[in-house]
Amino acid sequence: MTKRLNILPEPGFLKLQAELSERLTRLGAEIHAEEFGALLDPLMCQVFQNGVTEAGADEGTIWLVDQAGEFLVPAYNTGPRAEQIVGKFQQPLNAGLICMVFASEQPFLENEVRASPGQSKLLDSLLQVQTTALIAVPFHFLHACRGVLSCVQLSDPARMARPAAGFRPHHLAGIQRTTSLLSQLIEHQLLSSVVGWKCC
Repeated sequence: MTKRLNILPEPGFLKLQAELSERLTRLGAEIHAEEFGALLDPLMCQVFQNGVTEAGADEGTIWLVDQAGEFLVPAYNTGPRAEQIVGKFQQPLNAGLICMVFASEQPFLENEVRASPGQSKLLDSLLQVQTTALIAVPFHFLHACRGVLSCVQLSDPARMARPAAGFRPHHLAGIQRTTSLLSQLIEHQLLSSVVGWKCC
């Protein structure tokens, strides 16, 4: 039988709790697509890539809301065209399935994206691809929804279309676990930085 480890907060730390919480909240509000890349370490990138691969997706994107609160901007992308969109493409918050997920803070799975009237064609048009299936989940860290994690299956209109495998509920659950793990890693890194604690 495993003995339960009973850990209580140190009284001295409790006195600083409000100040620390305020500092982290301000820090979270300052993190946008431009700053996010500096937070990602190799472990975080691998965690995200593994989640995308296990879901059977062609690529995945981490979207963050911009400073003005008007767009979602790709902060990280696992695909071959990442340089074209990361920190550059802007998806208006009033259009598209990704922004719907951000607004509702609810996960979403769609295997007939082309037939969905809610899909924005802006990014597909820019990259000359066709999104056939989509998973998108809200991305929370530091007690707020700050963006969306998405992964897609694509077809290239210039080539013969391949049958879309689509996503299943267990793929969505896997991306939700990936998102949760990534959030915890980011929060740990930010908290460690704020208190000046670095792991060896």
